[in-house]
This record gives sequence, structure tokens and C-alpha cells, in this order.
Amino acid sequence: MLASKQNGTLYVGVTSDICGRDYQHKEHLFKNSFTDRYNVTLLVWYEFHEYIGDAIKREKQIKHFKREWKIRLIEEDNLLWKDLSDRMRNDLKSELF
Repeated sequence: MLASKQNGTLYVGVTSDICGRDYQHKEHLFKNSFTDRYNVTLLVWYEFHEYIGDAIKREKQIKHFKREWKIRLIEEDNLLWKDLSDRMRNDLKSELF
């Protein structure tokens, strides 16, 4: 889940390349996209799934929930809404090894 700032605009997405997708959002590579227009670049929450089908199912589930639920989900692990990109990369490395 990405955010523009604490309690700002939220974006929920799924990808098979989270590092690459994170870079694309931060560098605004897709001009006039939702994340570009609203400056949604902070990775504030994430989870890994072994199978893409499971990830897509979870994405749909999260999108279905109200904003307040998403904020609680973020703040359970990231109270200050810090950018978790570095932590995500470290977690991904440990998932691979």
C-alpha cells in the first residue's frame, strides 16, 4: 500500500516485482497516472505471497475495506507512516535465502 503522506491519499496494488514497481512510483515513470497525479510514493505497508493468485485475492479484499480499516492496518506496523522501501528490500532478500 502506498500513501502520499501520513493520512494522505492511499493506493493499493499488486505486483510480481515489488522493487521495480516501487521504483516506478517513486520516479513518477507513468505520467498522469493516479499515483503520479497525487504524489503517492511512500510504501507504507506490504505483504508477500507465494502465489500471484493469492496476492490478487488479497488486493481485492483490501480494496473492498473502508479507508479507516486500511489506516488501522498501516498503523499496526507503521505508526509514523515511514517509507518502508528499505525494510521491504531487506525482507525480500531474507525471503529468497
